[in-house]
Amino acid sequence: MKENALTDIDLPLDGSGDTEELVARFRTVSDELRSEVGRIIVGQDHVVEHLLITLLVGGHCLVTGMPGTAKTLLVRTLADALGLNFNRIQFTPDLMPTDITGTDIIEQDDAGGRNWRFVPGPIFTNVLLADEINRTPPKTQAALLEAMQEYSATVRGSQHIIEKPFFVLATQNPLELEGTYPLPEAQLDRFLFNVLLDYLPLEDEISVIERFTTDELPAPVKACTNAAEVRAFQQLTRQVPVSKAVGRYAVELVRATRPGDVSATDTVKKYVKFGASVRAALFITMAAKARALMNGRYHVNKEDIDALAAPVLRHRVMLNYFAEADGMSMDDVLNDLVATRAAA
Repeated sequence: MKENALTDIDLPLDGSGDTEELVARFRTVSDELRSEVGRIIVGQDHVVEHLLITLLVGGHCLVTGMPGTAKTLLVRTLADALGLNFNRIQFTPDLMPTDITGTDIIEQDDAGGRNWRFVPGPIFTNVLLADEINRTPPKTQAALLEAMQEYSATVRGSQHIIEKPFFVLATQNPLELEGTYPLPEAQLDRFLFNVLLDYLPLEDEISVIERFTTDELPAPVKACTNAAEVRAFQQLTRQVPVSKAVGRYAVELVRATRPGDVSATDTVKKYVKFGASVRAALFITMAAKARALMNGRYHVNKEDIDALAAPVLRHRVMLNYFAEADGMSMDDVLNDLVATRAAA
């Protein structure tokens, strides 16, 4: 058996049998989830992995991709496989905050008295697909921001708690900019990942056609776990240890995105206007814990940090006009940064 496998390591806390059983259960569920999602979704393995990491961390994910790339199907399939409730909101310019949070209505009882009753909106779920989030005004975006950050919704001065796990997957179309409301930096920073959903390779696209154009469609996805177990997995993820050296590496990598920092690379100094904040270092470390656990390790290494740098940082770093003039994309800058830091 390979070194550092979960069955070979010292378990966290007191190494109790319950913890050992939870680790074993995590491995089983992780394999089953990949299998179930893979029966419906062709390819996009890295996207599926990032969504599972987001869930384990208890964060939220922004997906940028073209229309027709199965974003809704992917999220619904994942929610079904997790045994979680799923809701979808199509964001439009006329969407109001109460359309997503819910509202109070007046009801009359048998005695003729009138009382306020709260009717929950679609935001009260486990997995929420916020489709084309940049098409709705800032006021509605702010209502979603409260839910993402505080796990609550405020209606008429009353706070209503959203039960965990609560996972927001927000999509945006990179092509259509007219009539959109770009997300403010404060809200972008609340997303753990910004995942790019690209076109499928030729063979995968052929497989999609063959799989979904016949009478024999794939069988419905079965639930591999439930909400209570997901919360236990989230707690288990937090117990994954990170050495001081790896933790320092993560912080130094984030600090190197700031052009004014002494550790910034020449590429960053030339093409970056603003770098990432300390929240990026926090998120990349937490995500690395989940990635290590999913890959059968109970410790974080530098490869985990490097692998997650782009999705964690690409929406937190702002390029300047020199980058556009020289044809440098965000991923070009981040890949150069990771390669330079890894070689140091």
